[in-house]
Amino acid sequence: MPTKRRIERHQLPYYLKVFNRITDKPMGYLGNVSMDGMMLISQLPILVGARFDMRLKIPGKDGQLHFIDFYANCQWCHEDVTPGHYDSGFSLVTPPSEYADLIDALRFYFSFRPLAASA
Repeated sequence: MPTKRRIERHQLPYYLKVFNRITDKPMGYLGNVSMDGMMLISQLPILVGARFDMRLKIPGKDGQLHFIDFYANCQWCHEDVTPGHYDSGFSLVTPPSEYADLIDALRFYFSFRPLAASA
């Protein structure tokens, strides 16, 4: 039964790795993001209904990795069209401001903007 989304999502052609914040082990890659949620692409199925401590490691302009730590609840999980991969949908629990900054940066980076008219 298809449902219409009311949250705008942005596909990420270049995937960002998501880590378990407690173990620092990779969980998978970001498939898409919104202000309230994200889709994770992983090699193992994710437990639906569970809450996870997650971390994104974002390279900064200074050459250092910057961490974005957050909690997320798994809402659904199903096998991806790619064999051996799973898609899982997460709702974020009070996302930090750094997460919102990441969304804005990705939106800017992956948006088509009109070229400035030359005089």
